[in-house]
Amino acid sequence: MRIGAALATADDTNYVDAIVAQAKQVAADGLKSVWFGQRFDYDAAALATVVGREVPELSVGTSAIPIFGRHPLLVSSQAQTAQAATHGRFQLGLALGAKNLLEGAFGLSYDRPVARLREFLTVLRELFTTGTADFRGEVLTAVPPLPAAVPGAGPVPLLVAAMGPQALRATGELADGTLPYLAGPKVLAGEIVPAITAASATAPRVVAFVAGVVTSDAERVRANAVEQLAFYERIPSYQRVIGLAGVSRAGELAVIGDEETVAAEIRRYFDAGATEVVFTQTDLGSAEDQRRTWRLLGELSGK
Repeated sequence: MRIGAALATADDTNYVDAIVAQAKQVAADGLKSVWFGQRFDYDAAALATVVGREVPELSVGTSAIPIFGRHPLLVSSQAQTAQAATHGRFQLGLALGAKNLLEGAFGLSYDRPVARLREFLTVLRELFTTGTADFRGEVLTAVPPLPAAVPGAGPVPLLVAAMGPQALRATGELADGTLPYLAGPKVLAGEIVPAITAASATAPRVVAFVAGVVTSDAERVRANAVEQLAFYERIPSYQRVIGLAGVSRAGELAVIGDEETVAAEIRRYFDAGATEVVFTQTDLGSAEDQRRTWRLLGELSGK
């Protein structure tokens, strides 16, 4: 089974050093991939590059960089640099992002998101395959006056955190796969996998991100999950998949319990059509819970 972990830390001394230490630990536990969400502090692509360089046992990815506030020429440069630095172990994950966060932060209008996604992916594909672009679209222009290929980069896998029908269609047509989050097995099997598969010319990757913790104190960790994941209940795309799962709180979708319980739930995601599973929010419990989680994921990833 292809299983990874999304890394984050509360370390306030040196964030990059702390993440590299985490990455070394999960690699020792047997995991093969780590992922980094984009926030307003660190740069996800840069962090993935450092980790990939420092921990050569791991593939690294972003999950995911919002396209609003960014241009595909600059994202291409980041991604190709990361791919060259890691010798082919970088994966670029993109997202539309949350309107309420991006409009206020960047002073932009969250206008025509799916059209922007289509054009963004089209430009990236051209840059990755030809080393240049000559694109003049409805919302984006990309005409670099100089070559835009990074020697040593090689192909960059292109994934999108798409869950709505239109975004999944664009992703299936123009990217390599999707990065759904808070989409339980029911939603994967009934909505996401059929939609992206129908739009893809080849078998798409479905990298399911799952909040999960191995713990002996499931009740306390569940309560923490409900509190910590409540943020997503205010974002329309997540509201939709939470509702389709038949629950009212995002925290109800977290996978929490002992090793046997968590392993059984992971298998449900694969049975629903996930090609990979990535555990995130593994810090919802104690530090020992997190270590137990990483150890179990490492054991399962070797099967």
